[in-house]
Amino acid sequence: LEIIRVYSLLLLDPHKDIDQLSLRAYSRARSSCRGHQQSASQAPKHPAKRAERTEFRPAATSKYDWIGPPDRLSNLRPIIYHIPEHETPQERKLRHLRQETEDWNHEFWANQNFTFSKEKEEYVRSQLSAKGLSERDDDGRKRTLSIEEMAVFYKHFLDKNIARHANYNREWYRRNFTITLLMARVALDNTWRTLTGQTRGTARGKGKTT
Repeated sequence: LEIIRVYSLLLLDPHKDIDQLSLRAYSRARSSCRGHQQSASQAPKHPAKRAERTEFRPAATSKYDWIGPPDRLSNLRPIIYHIPEHETPQERKLRHLRQETEDWNHEFWANQNFTFSKEKEEYVRSQLSAKGLSERDDDGRKRTLSIEEMAVFYKHFLDKNIARHANYNREWYRRNFTITLLMARVALDNTWRTLTGQTRGTARGKGKTT
């Protein structure tokens, strides 16, 4: 997410000195990138397996949504949505879309974070190699680049992925708009059912939950 904030600054003022951007971005991105680097080093090398989700499912008697700890690749908290008793077709449609959107969002950021960390490490390695330096100093500590040098990488990565981020934003807004409409329909259905004295077991459109 930090890379998107940096790119927004560049869009607002394309002539802004990149060093000024880096002073703000680097301090924030550095801490988050540590988590990204750890994720990349632990992630499976096969691309298809990087964004796998947990297979955990709560008991059928559960009455709440389940929210897990942040995923080590996407940094997003997985959500498993509660299945209400006698779920209506509209509720089921909403739940499926919300769950599918969660999985889609996780996959995007898991792959994006993996790519970011991998390319960042390659950039640092190439810059150190060009200086004739090893990845670690004489005391065994990992060498780092200056703020100005890292700012070049951040801008290059953002420029290269601008279309990808724009497509993600469009799809994200589209999905959220659809989810909001479905939530409004479900709320209206529930209100009508309450006003007419219907129960879930007798409401029209009752179907099998999946």
